[in-house]
Amino acid sequence: MTTDFTGTTALITGASSGLGAEFAIAFARRGADVVLVARREARLRELAERIEREHGVRATPIALDLAQPDAHTALRAALHDRGIRIQTLVNNAGFGVKGAFVESDAGRIAEMVQLNIASLVAITREFLPDLVADGRGALVNVASVAAYQPCPDMAVYGASKSFVLNYTEALAHETRASSLRVLALSPGATSTEFFDVVGTRDAAVGRFQTPEQVVALTMRRLDRRRPPASVVSGRANALTSTLVRFMPRSLALAVSGRVLAEPAR
Repeated sequence: MTTDFTGTTALITGASSGLGAEFAIAFARRGADVVLVARREARLRELAERIEREHGVRATPIALDLAQPDAHTALRAALHDRGIRIQTLVNNAGFGVKGAFVESDAGRIAEMVQLNIASLVAITREFLPDLVADGRGALVNVASVAAYQPCPDMAVYGASKSFVLNYTEALAHETRASSLRVLALSPGATSTEFFDVVGTRDAAVGRFQTPEQVVALTMRRLDRRRPPASVVSGRANALTSTLVRFMPRSLALAVSGRVLAEPAR
């Protein structure tokens, strides 16, 4: 059964392109008003106008740098000023870098930890009580297939996504008595701007999916009366993520290191 989100508002971070933009469209298609959050205001406004024109819902763009430590309070204030309360939160904002950790830029690594972990936790904590009390929406945190094993040459990124996966599954258990749907989404290689930020497609493993495919799977899982705490997008990705759990850690590390060292095909 397809869930109708009419009468609710979904906030999506990293909404200016890729998965974030597709999530905004998916929730708008099901009747939800949407709040679009990212740094690029022009892209947000363009998407908001398109969503309002095509789906007849309210789309509110909020230009904000979520890598700032006080982003969660700034976001709450921006919503309060506009008289908006949210029922769904999609924490999609995040980025990765590829290369040996010892050679990585310390400032860039700190920014990644702040955005991928600290800001995600702070934003979730800011709004989760409201989401649980209302119960009509969902919390979706975007992790990655990188969450399932150590990732040499993407050590911090992989570890940050492992945090997101475990954190979100724990929240799903903690909130199981409520009607809020809580889901960790782990996409594999997806055709988005992620690899432009990484700087190379060599970080990609497996076949690329489209944002539409990844979001469609997520929405189908949210349609279940009792959704799983996590989902991996793509059959091959799901199989690999399951198999790695049964490998010795040393073997999983060796395989991951070899795969990430290979050029993307």
